[in-house]
Amino acid sequence: MLVSYNWLKDYVDINDVSAEELAEKITKAGIEVEQVEVLNKGIEGVVVGHVLECSKHPEADKLNICQVDLGEEEPKQIICGAPNVAAGQKVIVAKIGAVLPGNFKIKKAKLRGEASNGMICSLQELGIETKFVPKEYATGIFVFPFEVEVGSDPLEYLNLNDKVLELSLTPNRSDALSMLGVAYEVAAILSREVKLPKPVINEVKEKAADYIKITIDAKEDCPYYAARVVKGVKIGPSPLWMQMRLMAAGIRPINNVVDITNYILIEYGQPLHAFDYDRLGSKEILVRRAKQDEKFVTLDDQERTLKDDQLVITNGTEPIALAGVMGGANSEVHDGTVNVLIEAAVFKGLTVRKASKDHGLRSEASARFEKGIDPERTKEAGDRAAALMAELAGGEVLEGVVAADYLQSTAVKVSVSTERINQVLGTSITTEEVANIFTRLQFDFTEENGNFTVTAPSRRRDIVIPEDLIEEVARLYGYDFIPTTLPVGDSTPGKLSQYQQKRRKVRKFLEGAGLSEAVTYSLTSSERAMLYKDDTTKATPIRLSMPMSEERSTLRLSLVPHLLEAVAHNNARQLDDVALYEIGKVYLIEDKIDNEQPNERENLAGAITGLWHSHSWQGEKKAVDFFVAKGILEGLFDVLGLNERITFEQGGKDGLHPGRTAIIKLDGDYIGFVGQVHPDEQKALDLDPTYVYELNLEKLLRAEVKAIKYEAIPRYPSITRDIALVVDDSVIAGNVEEVIKEAGGPLLKEVSIFDLYQGEHLEKGKKSLAFSLRYFDPEKTLTDEEVSKAHEKVLQAVAEKLGAVLRG
Repeated sequence: MLVSYNWLKDYVDINDVSAEELAEKITKAGIEVEQVEVLNKGIEGVVVGHVLECSKHPEADKLNICQVDLGEEEPKQIICGAPNVAAGQKVIVAKIGAVLPGNFKIKKAKLRGEASNGMICSLQELGIETKFVPKEYATGIFVFPFEVEVGSDPLEYLNLNDKVLELSLTPNRSDALSMLGVAYEVAAILSREVKLPKPVINEVKEKAADYIKITIDAKEDCPYYAARVVKGVKIGPSPLWMQMRLMAAGIRPINNVVDITNYILIEYGQPLHAFDYDRLGSKEILVRRAKQDEKFVTLDDQERTLKDDQLVITNGTEPIALAGVMGGANSEVHDGTVNVLIEAAVFKGLTVRKASKDHGLRSEASARFEKGIDPERTKEAGDRAAALMAELAGGEVLEGVVAADYLQSTAVKVSVSTERINQVLGTSITTEEVANIFTRLQFDFTEENGNFTVTAPSRRRDIVIPEDLIEEVARLYGYDFIPTTLPVGDSTPGKLSQYQQKRRKVRKFLEGAGLSEAVTYSLTSSERAMLYKDDTTKATPIRLSMPMSEERSTLRLSLVPHLLEAVAHNNARQLDDVALYEIGKVYLIEDKIDNEQPNERENLAGAITGLWHSHSWQGEKKAVDFFVAKGILEGLFDVLGLNERITFEQGGKDGLHPGRTAIIKLDGDYIGFVGQVHPDEQKALDLDPTYVYELNLEKLLRAEVKAIKYEAIPRYPSITRDIALVVDDSVIAGNVEEVIKEAGGPLLKEVSIFDLYQGEHLEKGKKSLAFSLRYFDPEKTLTDEEVSKAHEKVLQAVAEKLGAVLRG
């Protein structure tokens, strides 16, 4: 909303407050003033001039030699190229030494041999945008349409000494979309009176009801429609003061009748429309819904195809306006218009908004209907327009207002107490101060023992609940005077939960191990939704009712499919060594019930392919294999303090290599898997050997972990014995390790496998597993005899339980 400072003076006494000071006060009271625009763009040295003579330049057809009286002793010769310059005109002249917008300085010049002592100015040269300049002055100089004193300051007449406040309004403050609404706000802030315009209409004896009849079919969309008839108007330019006020508000002047409706729009916030009465084609106005695919030509000469949920104003048969949005070309006011029908109506905001959006027609009128107008001012706005048309266009106002009224206005009453206000604001405002604020706002209220019952005025549609009144008190009392206090009571410092801390630890470890975090879609295709899912659940895919595409139609049950797509995406761009991990949600639901929400479980997954180590200097390369992936997970479990409780069991899973897959269990419960992607799947995605894993992260991070106990550095040496055991191919290394640990007793502290051998010098169906065993007693130095005794128990146990023999 653009608010002219000079125009605002008509309604509130603000002579002792500058535009900048007023902007600050309005902003502090809750409505942000984005900027204060000074209309004088640095103009100096311009005066009103009188063109005494005007003749053609002898050396240039498009130039004129003008003798101009500037109120000085001698007239000045000025060369002017404007096509509309003529003798007898009162014009704006920039004298020698004057400064125009853009720091353009006027100097004495010679044009085709003739001296020019200044410049006769157009409105554009004074800094007014072309889109706001009236058509009659768009391509030439400005000519005063009334008598002005020669040599006087033209900026006073052009309102260029004005300043414009640009208000940034929130949707709830539609009351400030008018000069009167802003006047009420400013009067409340400054504790002053509002001077409202009082339309005075001298009606003739002819009755408007004999000329027009109003019928409303769509009463919900249009609860009120009023019309006044003004006869005998003379179309012409509106007065200069009105034109300049409209330009300051961002509206281009058209003619006196149209300008009056726009003036009332800005003044009252009530959109009006003027029809050429003689072009209506009937004596009836019918407000109805449009017919589906009905055709209608708007003022911009565009044919519109209407829908049956749009509201139109008709002459009983055909549309003459799209209600609240734009009038029709068939009833437009034009230069030959004599009789005018003024429309003042209340239209439903939602209906106007939809029609405006459908047709791409956003206007000042539609914006106000959308946000809500004051229905109690609609009739008064129509009266004000009729009075101005009689005054400024020479028309005669017919007797009476023809209206169809279905408004059901119920006053909104809101109650609040002084105690409640102070409780919310943390202030100690007295009841008298609250009453004074409501009086300044011009709210009707009653008060009893500090309890206020306020009747919200129709212009303030945002006053609905007690908190709205508390806000009004707060902003008028002054936000600067509301004390700043800390909350009273126990406070808990913010910190990460145990789960969040562990999740960060997981990210830190994996990134330290060389993996990069990926974030993939939660949606996948129905074909890939079941791949790699948790086999311990009976979860079924959940399909979206309105998917964007088939590729993104189903909630994922596993993170692995999209990670493999990410690996393939990188491989296709010559990035062969890829190591990714993702922490994300999977969506599990069993026995789907209507409206049941899925269980959103957090999982951890990874995908690794290519070279794990590449030392070109030494010529050493290490390709990713099963043990790399498994080793990463073992390191992660160790960081989380769960290594001793994790087991890897050989197993199978759809989509994974049958011989290179392990099921991972925590305390005997399934938590995930690790393995190589099945060759068929690798081929389908054009991948090199790729290893993946996926874990139930929630189960992993919520597992209880004992506090870490630290031990002193051992004072006594340990003894290490290495053994190579020949076992059947079917024997799992993990089982051998468990047997060794169980048989080794308290002296055996560590067991680790360091070699696997199959091939020459071994029977077919056999393999050799080499383990390193570390024996240690924290209380004393072990003897060879003690170690040998414990070691023999180990060898005996693996022989008896697994048929293992020492490799000789």
